[in-house]
Amino acid sequence: MEAYFDNSATTRVCAEAAEIVLRTMTEEYGNPSAMHSKGVEAEQYVRKAAEILAGILKVQPKEILFTSGGTESDNLALIGGALANQRAGRHIITTAVEHPAVTGPAAFLEEQGFEVTYLPVDRQGVVRLDALRDALREDTILVSVMMVNNETGSRMPVEEIAETVHRKNPKILFHVDAIQAFGKYRIFPSRMGIDLLSVSSHKFHGPKGAGFLYIRNGVKIRPLILGGGQQNGMRSGTDNVPGIAGMAAAAQKVCGNLEENAARLLQLKKRMAEGLLLIPGVRINGMALEEGAPHILSVTVEGVRSEVLLHTLEEKNIYVSAGSACSSHKRRPSAVLTAMGLSKADIESTVRISFSEENTIEEVDYALQVLREVVPVLRRFARR
Repeated sequence: MEAYFDNSATTRVCAEAAEIVLRTMTEEYGNPSAMHSKGVEAEQYVRKAAEILAGILKVQPKEILFTSGGTESDNLALIGGALANQRAGRHIITTAVEHPAVTGPAAFLEEQGFEVTYLPVDRQGVVRLDALRDALREDTILVSVMMVNNETGSRMPVEEIAETVHRKNPKILFHVDAIQAFGKYRIFPSRMGIDLLSVSSHKFHGPKGAGFLYIRNGVKIRPLILGGGQQNGMRSGTDNVPGIAGMAAAAQKVCGNLEENAARLLQLKKRMAEGLLLIPGVRINGMALEEGAPHILSVTVEGVRSEVLLHTLEEKNIYVSAGSACSSHKRRPSAVLTAMGLSKADIESTVRISFSEENTIEEVDYALQVLREVVPVLRRFARR
């Protein structure tokens, strides 16, 4: 049996997305900027995708900007937002548990003379609203907070954050990294006070290399990719029609059954967590099971290094992660788990288990059976 539990890193492309990707690569393959019929066919896919995604978010199609994925969306939101609004101030706020796609641009902006405040989180990985209130200033121009943490599944109170930010100053841009949240929660940016929202296709069974940034109408953003002036000059370069069309197909499918899918994910997560907690020396990090995201478990297995456990499980065709896939090759302690107060030893013994709608109870039970067998053995070897 194979049990793929690394869905926060990427998901398998659904059949609906794969079919439309193939068709737009091999049959209706025109350049959407071309004036002839092939180009018009391709441009219709792009327009339709914007309509689908806007319908899901209850926003306008013109507020959807297609990108190459979550990293580009986050970079455009932070760097483009900061550069376009720097006359109003040069202070930015984010949290200590953001993805590198946010902390990287934040560090770049610091090099450009902006000041960045990194808010602390509690033991559950949730930002403290009192710290946010204290950090907001007259020269604050942008606040960036992820909705669901990619390592722990902890969910941020984005609506309360939006209210706090805009009460201080309605002109402050509020950016939400929704890369782990889209397809798991109903997200309505205009109702929730969100000005900018990042989404990545391959986290919800769409193709890699596609994503979008919701930009509320009226928000000023400076483009980062210049050239032919595509997407109203906001992102030059030929549109990735297969990726865009495939992303929209996957979004339509997952959001069409969102509540049922989320309930199934939570069922899988609970069964895995309850089984894991029966193994001595195993702890679950982050929020209570029903409070956090339905698809992510952060698990500390005392006395067993995460890399060792990961490869031991891989030999049994069970796939988990030692942390964020975007930073798993860098041998630095997780900034997220460090901010939550975990010790270095616990961080080095933590794995992430993440589910998709395609996982089954049988796969969960198989993984638990293997873990019950291998954890005591690995601990004995570690003590030698």
